[in-house]
Amino acid sequence: MIRFLGIFRLLKIAKKSAFRMNFIVCIKQVPDVSAPVSIRDGHLQTDSDRMVLNAYDASAVEEALVLTEKHGGRVDVVLIGPEKAKETIRKALAMGAEAGFHIPVEDGAGYDSAGYAAILAAFLKTHSYDAILTGKQSQDTDSGLAGGMLADRLGLPYAANAVGLELEGNALLVKRQGDTAQEMVLVPLPGVVTCSNDMNNPRIPSLKGIMASKKKEVTTVSPAELGLDAAALKPATVVTGYRNVPARNPGKKFEADAEELARTLVGLLQNEAKVI
Repeated sequence: MIRFLGIFRLLKIAKKSAFRMNFIVCIKQVPDVSAPVSIRDGHLQTDSDRMVLNAYDASAVEEALVLTEKHGGRVDVVLIGPEKAKETIRKALAMGAEAGFHIPVEDGAGYDSAGYAAILAAFLKTHSYDAILTGKQSQDTDSGLAGGMLADRLGLPYAANAVGLELEGNALLVKRQGDTAQEMVLVPLPGVVTCSNDMNNPRIPSLKGIMASKKKEVTTVSPAELGLDAAALKPATVVTGYRNVPARNPGKKFEADAEELARTLVGLLQNEAKVI
């Protein structure tokens, strides 16, 4: 019996190593959405001391960790941001990622999605991986464009808004949320997948994980080292300013029988809304 158990364990180890997965997860530091936000003279005012790991990216890190715990492999993270954003890299390392890469840019550099995709693509072309995961969007802009642009620059297959991932041979079986229903998409590897925060509940780093993260390597790679210059990263879109959402006009309430209410409603749609 002991001998058979030993063989069974060896078979499990061999099976695990055969499906070894190496992930690179692109993460971002964003303002805490629960912190107060105000608009002053067209500029957005946030609490600079309350910066967090983007929730969608946290789900991407968690899913990569779950798959590597199941099949073997490693998870690395890369972040574009100012020096203080290294704190967010440490959060991902405390969750269980092996190593982090920091691409420093000035706070408020103003890159748009295309700029971030260009920087990430230049970085990823110098690294090996089986899959690239990102959040489906960032909490600060909610544009949701960088993942698709990154896949296009790298010439890789791509699936967006994933709510579940499974390894299926040499591909990822992606459960994604479509407009009307969930869809199953097989993404050959290497590929790019953007993750929804409905995918999982990211783990809270343990004290052991936090202590271990302090010893893990964070490598700094400048845009210049990647062969990029400021002119190439000039944003194609520019934010001209912010303003509060205008107040809505109060609704109207009518009380009458059904026939009279129908006549009133049709009159308003014809004469005021002019939609019929």
